[in-house]
Amino acid sequence: MIYLVKNFYWIVILILLPLRTISQVNDNAELKKMHDEDQNARRVSKIDWTQLDSVDSLHRSRVYELINQGAILTRKDYYHSAMIFQHGKDSVAYGMAVKHMRKAIELDSTISKWLLAAAIDRELMSRNKPQIYGTQYVKRSLEGKWENWEMDTTKVTDEERRYYQVPTLSEQKELLRNWNLPTVAEYHRKSANIDETVSLIKIEKTKGKKSAYNVSESSINDFGYELMSSGKLADALKVFLANTELYPAGFNTWDSLGECLLKLDRKEEGLAAYRKSVSLSPGNKNAVKVLAEHQ
Repeated sequence: MIYLVKNFYWIVILILLPLRTISQVNDNAELKKMHDEDQNARRVSKIDWTQLDSVDSLHRSRVYELINQGAILTRKDYYHSAMIFQHGKDSVAYGMAVKHMRKAIELDSTISKWLLAAAIDRELMSRNKPQIYGTQYVKRSLEGKWENWEMDTTKVTDEERRYYQVPTLSEQKELLRNWNLPTVAEYHRKSANIDETVSLIKIEKTKGKKSAYNVSESSINDFGYELMSSGKLADALKVFLANTELYPAGFNTWDSLGECLLKLDRKEEGLAAYRKSVSLSPGNKNAVKVLAEHQ
């Protein structure tokens, strides 16, 4: 870190400041690594929940150590630790997720607020109380359908849900409809032909609410990441391209396309996709960061 100072007075102040004060602008790299592992482990098609639970537990234990060491300092540190606690098993962990997300938002009011709503809902859920935002969904059996966990719809307005980037009540109904449809990933595991799968995606999208498969923007994006995590970058690219065609106003679709193109060493095209994402959502800090790194 380079500090530019103009006189001796400020040099003395910098020397006398505790090391933590000077270095606290740096995000904790270990915490980010654990956060990324947490997220990537949930993007695969078949999750080994026993193994993942074990890793999640180790992550939480390490986060407590970092807390005791005073190593969680920045808005991203608090966001990353909140996500790790969100994947805990009890109200204590969920309470920590709430606490850390509140701190992250206190440090940066522009940070994504969805996780705070989700942590509040999950903490209530862990105590067998109704959720209030509508972020938690359950299946009552392996063959059952997705449904909302019990919710008290009188506590939070749709306006507040939008503020916390949570779907409105009517949007939640549409989400549930999509989630209870077969995914394009399921179709692809049967066909194994990416061109056929992309064609299916486009056809089903034209059917609107009568579609037989979940071809929502997020579902298609998840499928693309599933392919990408399996090393099938060329196939993933076809999926991400189709998603930007079907959802051209979705900033996240362009962000994902940019990531895939960079992995394929198609730098200029990748950066163009990131620039498109930023034009649609100037607050997309991931895209802004990637573009800055490639200047």
